[in-house]
Amino acid sequence: MKSIISFIVVISFIASAIAQEESPSPSSQEKASATVQESPAATPTERSAAAAAESPSAAKKESATAATAKKEASPAPAKAPAKKMTVEAALKDNENRWEASLAAHDISVAQSLVANDFTGVYWDGKVISKSGLIGEAKKDKDTYKSAVNEKLTVHSYGPTVAVVVGTAHEKGTGKDGKAFDRSYRFTDTWVERNGQWQCVAFQISKIKG
Repeated sequence: MKSIISFIVVISFIASAIAQEESPSPSSQEKASATVQESPAATPTERSAAAAAESPSAAKKESATAATAKKEASPAPAKAPAKKMTVEAALKDNENRWEASLAAHDISVAQSLVANDFTGVYWDGKVISKSGLIGEAKKDKDTYKSAVNEKLTVHSYGPTVAVVVGTAHEKGTGKDGKAFDRSYRFTDTWVERNGQWQCVAFQISKIKG
């Protein structure tokens, strides 16, 4: 009987020892818990950095979009104001446009440049008004090969009055079919009115042809 009891005690001791070896120790459980513990959520900056690391092309696209937005937000540079022509340059331009318009039979230029109170002495000695000047231009049936001004000089007499002296040289064919090569010496008086230069008087002399 004593032998049986001793055998049972030994078996119980062995079973207890095996159970202790199979059950996890407290330290092992704590380590497992620490391993399973959820890590803290990543911040927006960290997520952006991670996304940029994973997708370089996306980072470049975002950078390019930001640069474009900055460029569009920047104000455009102001344009420099147009430089005003000098009196000499403005009057020479008027004279050249006027002479070219005669060759093109375009009376609109003379209409705009000649003052309504204009008076002039024509090359044949006749005194004419603006309407007479326009009438002479309308009667011109010559065909021009060239019509240019030469040796223009501008003399200013105060800020709003100037005189232009020059020579008009014209080549072409007359209505009779004959070629011509003629030159006129002229003196034009200009006055600035309301910001526009107008010819108020002239005198023309034929010196060739």
